[in-house]
Amino acid sequence: MRETLDTIALEVTKVIQAIDPEETVELAKQLKRANSIFVAGTGRSGLIGKAFAIRMMHSGYSVYVVGETITPSMEADDLLLIISGSGNTGTLAYFAEKAAAIGASIALVTTNKQSIIAQYSDWIVEIPAATKKRLSKEPATIQPLGSQFDQSAHLVLDAVIAHILEQEQMQKSNEVLKTKHANLE
Repeated sequence: MRETLDTIALEVTKVIQAIDPEETVELAKQLKRANSIFVAGTGRSGLIGKAFAIRMMHSGYSVYVVGETITPSMEADDLLLIISGSGNTGTLAYFAEKAAAIGASIALVTTNKQSIIAQYSDWIVEIPAATKKRLSKEPATIQPLGSQFDQSAHLVLDAVIAHILEQEQMQKSNEVLKTKHANLE
């Protein structure tokens, strides 16, 4: 088991080191500018999106998960963040098309800058990780399906939040964040 843990940690470290940090800095800027943030993903990417959304909510941002019953309508000064390993997921491409028609900004976290969703996106964070498709350009992994992408996306998005909070250090301490944490537990 130690060897498996170490291998996975090394895989994800290599992926993270290959990410262009300027893409993540730009995403952080755009998240801060948005009136509201809408997060979309399907499957495990959707779960990563929900984890990101709750952390942004704790940080004081107006954030919604697309498809939830309490999600309001999107407006032109909002941002849609899509998480999609392939960048070609049909429902997510449709959401991107709708957001573009509204005039909202679109950010994409993906392995594929040439994808359908990328064509609609204003900002892209490319994560050079393995997906379930196992394309020749993707790195090797011992993990099943798109686990390497999912883990990397989770860490990248947590790093974006940490970067935002570092910039707002005096305003967003851990104590302040805890006030937004659920208390009906």
